[in-house]
Amino acid sequence: MTDDTKHATPSHGDYERQDLAPSGILYFLLTLGVATILCLFGLRGLYAYLDQREKAGQPPVNPLITNVPADTRHIAPGYPQTSFPSPKLEEDERGQLNGILLNEEKTLYSYGWVDEKAGTIHIPIERAMDLIVERGLPVRPQSGAIDNAATASGANRKEPNMTAAGKKGEMQ
Repeated sequence: MTDDTKHATPSHGDYERQDLAPSGILYFLLTLGVATILCLFGLRGLYAYLDQREKAGQPPVNPLITNVPADTRHIAPGYPQTSFPSPKLEEDERGQLNGILLNEEKTLYSYGWVDEKAGTIHIPIERAMDLIVERGLPVRPQSGAIDNAATASGANRKEPNMTAAGKKGEMQ
């Protein structure tokens, strides 16, 4: 007995009939879509449960705060200024710090009076450094004899005190 099988060569218009059927692809895509939708609903339920649990675990509201938003994760603009009672120690930390820094820079880089009655002024720091380089640092006498000689020669003249960041200088 011989098993003669005929092997026919497929032509261009012919295809193999044992390939995957289009209905199998459609069922797979439909199953994938349903699974995705189920996962989305499951995640939404999980997040709703976690949100409820977080809200239940929040500490009790401070009785001094009169106007607490329902959702503290999203704070409305101007919230702290309108809800906390006075005295408010710091309302705008960044703005207050910037104001302090600007005032310090203004003092360091400008001329002005420290005490007008005493004749004390402040000068810019760069000018004070130039005056130190030009005049040198003041030197204290080493012995008491030189102190008496300086006093007798009239070193006690009344001159205005001038300061810039702890340095002596003059006003221009």
